[in-house]
Amino acid sequence: MDNFEITADIAELIHRGGVFYDVEGNTPQEIYENFSKMINLPEGMTSEQIASALCAREAVLSTAVGNGIALPHARAPIMKEESAQRICVLYLKKPIPMSAPDERDVHVMFVLLTHNSQIHLKVLSVLAGLFRSARFRKALENKAAEAELAALIRELA
Repeated sequence: MDNFEITADIAELIHRGGVFYDVEGNTPQEIYENFSKMINLPEGMTSEQIASALCAREAVLSTAVGNGIALPHARAPIMKEESAQRICVLYLKKPIPMSAPDERDVHVMFVLLTHNSQIHLKVLSVLAGLFRSARFRKALENKAAEAELAALIRELA
């Protein structure tokens, strides 16, 4: 797949993955375990595989990026099919410490479940741009629903 064929329609990936409210857990590992049981997974994939992949990556280095946001993801692409990739937005029931660069507790996670590293990097790049927007960060603090996130993404990305 050539780079020009890679699309990163973040709003569509979030639509596929979903927005989850009040996800419980006191540690990233607890959150990943709870979250992985909430999502619809492609056939042949288990919640244990998702939780394990996210925990393994988190053990290497925190995925917290600052401003109360984390970007959990697997160390290697985890989805077998391009059509299965998604971003799941998790609004945590209570913020947790994750050693963020700005030392703020994490209140929202964008879990990236991608098909290949090129798409993964493109998604990270687009999300990093969105996170620079004060309006987008404010929407996350207010636990914006999918429709509001999609509108902001289309406006800002």
